[in-house]
Amino acid sequence: MEELITGTLEKLFEGTVWAEGPLWVPESQTVRWSDIPNNRILEFNPATGQTREYATAVEFTNGRTLDRDGSVVQCSHGRRRVERDHDGVVTAIVDSFGGRRLNSPNDVVVAGDGTIWFTDPPYGILPGTTEGYEGDQEYGGCFVFRFDPVGEVLTPVVTDLIHPNGLAFSPDESLLYVADTAGPGLGSPFRIAVYPVEGGMCGEGRTFVELEDDAVSDGFRVDVEGRVWTSAGSAVRVYSADGELLTAVDVPERVSNLCFGGPDGRDLYITATTSLYRLRTSTQDTAARP
Repeated sequence: MEELITGTLEKLFEGTVWAEGPLWVPESQTVRWSDIPNNRILEFNPATGQTREYATAVEFTNGRTLDRDGSVVQCSHGRRRVERDHDGVVTAIVDSFGGRRLNSPNDVVVAGDGTIWFTDPPYGILPGTTEGYEGDQEYGGCFVFRFDPVGEVLTPVVTDLIHPNGLAFSPDESLLYVADTAGPGLGSPFRIAVYPVEGGMCGEGRTFVELEDDAVSDGFRVDVEGRVWTSAGSAVRVYSADGELLTAVDVPERVSNLCFGGPDGRDLYITATTSLYRLRTSTQDTAARP
């Protein structure tokens, strides 16, 4: 079997309350991520080894991805919307469904056709939240949406999960993987579900992997071979496209999310509670293909 992990775990930065939403930004050759409770966005520059505050008072941003023009599409708990950051200028993409506000968009991917797919659980509006503002679930659910910028059409594509969270496409975009982080207390096991995708819509889903209570899958990426690299409690796990556990790497803290990056796309950057980590791999994210 191919050796997927080729280096040791490195801690690059420490000082967040809850680190989330990492993204490799090719234009700046940096990793951008959120410190959600501290309401700021950080950037790590591997060339200098330095971390800086990219922006503050950012309305509790969470997951982010690149659009086809190189701008960053990100989720805002505070503004209850998906938005675009283009060279520091932040503008709204979508913030409502059927005339009602979204919950707190959490994670986002952009498909090859330019449509924007995102999850909308309630974590940024729950009572006592430190990741947004308390509020109501106005449209009465927690969906996965597809937004088509052409015509500005917002369509629910997955409605059968309780708290949809991380999401990613398979390399050919025929499958959409979505984490459900609701848990048994809300009537759903911690799991990653997978849905067939055709014509911009999702078919009937099934469980890809079910995880134990201390190994919740929050965020993940899919590599060029279709393997799923996911947070799993205080670890990163790698599953084959068939759901077989291939390897796992322990991390000293609870992992939230991860992304591939670096000059050749083979560095795995991991956000885990207070810290940013890096792990050298032998593969790339599908988004890193030349």
